[in-house]
Amino acid sequence: MEDRYYSRFIKVMVFVVDFYLISIAFTLAKKVGFNPGLTTDQSTSFLLIFSLCWVIAGFNKIYHLNKFSLIKTISTHLLGILLVHGVLIGAIMFAFEPFRVPLNYLLTVYLFTAVMVVGSRVAYKILSKYLEFSGFDQRRFIIIGATQAGKSIQNFFESHDLTRYQFRGFFDDKKDSALVDSSLIKGSLADVKDFCIRENIDEIYFALPLTEKELIKDISQFADDNCIYFRIAPDFSSVVAENYNVLLYDSMPVLTTRREPLGVSINAALKRAFDIVFSLAVILTVFPIVVPIIALAIRLDSPGPIIFKQLRPGKKNKLFECYKFRTMTVNNNTEHQATKDDPRVTRVGRFLRKTNLDELPQFVNVLLGNMSVVGPRPNMVSQLEEYSKKIERYKVRHFVTPGITGYAQVNGYRGETREPGLMEKRVEYDVMYMENWSLSLDIKIILLTMWNMIKGEKRAY
Repeated sequence: MEDRYYSRFIKVMVFVVDFYLISIAFTLAKKVGFNPGLTTDQSTSFLLIFSLCWVIAGFNKIYHLNKFSLIKTISTHLLGILLVHGVLIGAIMFAFEPFRVPLNYLLTVYLFTAVMVVGSRVAYKILSKYLEFSGFDQRRFIIIGATQAGKSIQNFFESHDLTRYQFRGFFDDKKDSALVDSSLIKGSLADVKDFCIRENIDEIYFALPLTEKELIKDISQFADDNCIYFRIAPDFSSVVAENYNVLLYDSMPVLTTRREPLGVSINAALKRAFDIVFSLAVILTVFPIVVPIIALAIRLDSPGPIIFKQLRPGKKNKLFECYKFRTMTVNNNTEHQATKDDPRVTRVGRFLRKTNLDELPQFVNVLLGNMSVVGPRPNMVSQLEEYSKKIERYKVRHFVTPGITGYAQVNGYRGETREPGLMEKRVEYDVMYMENWSLSLDIKIILLTMWNMIKGEKRAY
């Protein structure tokens, strides 16, 4: 389809322009007097690494630019990409001494890059809007089928304010459709051809079920004979009741009942790479200082092991041994959730729970691959058995690797879940995270978790 190839071309062009802008940012940073402290060869290598990380950080966001992107959305995506990119560059500088550069130089490069990238996106948007309002390539279109799919097509063009597209009406044999305004239905299926010729229609969108084979063949032939673009957006409402997405395997459309960004191999690999780098950074820098202090406090506070181990259901419900600092006295009720003023919780344990420090050993789980830094929290086995019978989409959260922190937790849904609806909301946020995953979202959740650790969690018992 035309827009598909257009989008690919735009992605390539955006990458080329960004690489050029980044190289300018490096040059400008030197011009204003900041010294990177690198040799010429190291500077060239660092520029290539910086640009590659930019592509990786923005793979699902800023390089999915098309003519419908809004400036506000572009700016929001850019902020997330800068955060992810900063983490990647920081990890590389931490791991490889030849690429360590002064902070003032790096911040200057980021400033110039951000300003020029946003400027290029704004220029692109202004140009596309100018072409729309100038009347260049005006297109009149109709929709065959007053269906949910047909209504969605109309809503798309209306919501994106595409002035070069002029909607001329629906055509359907059913005049009493509850989905669209009856005044927009210009005729029956038999009236389509005459209307298209009389009104010089440029595009036809077919929004009836694919079972209408003869009608599709007839309209397609008519469109070809009259140089009219024929688009098929079939009505799947009788087949799929939920929201669905369409994937293209070559030219074959495949329906999915939800967005699955982590089902894409490169996304899963990127998330795993981030987990390894982040968990190693925590283990190598935080563990040597914090772990001995916490271990000593737990030992002095109450008898028992320092590390508490418990089987938890992970990805695809596979059980794994989850590590935590022990926050309770040794007891036989470990499958019972902690409650407010729970007598099992020790004094040190109460502090560790309030600050999330009891989860620190789980970075070892992350390194082993049992957990991720961010993801749905791994519940107890008893909770899996209980809630999977009560909550329809509870098991969906097990499509991905569980996390030390999650989208539900930073939105206030952590701790005890005995109140009606609390677990439903937690599952809702977990599924929302799965369907909208990006590395920038992971960074955002980590930063919010750190902020919550500083101010303390109200529902952490």
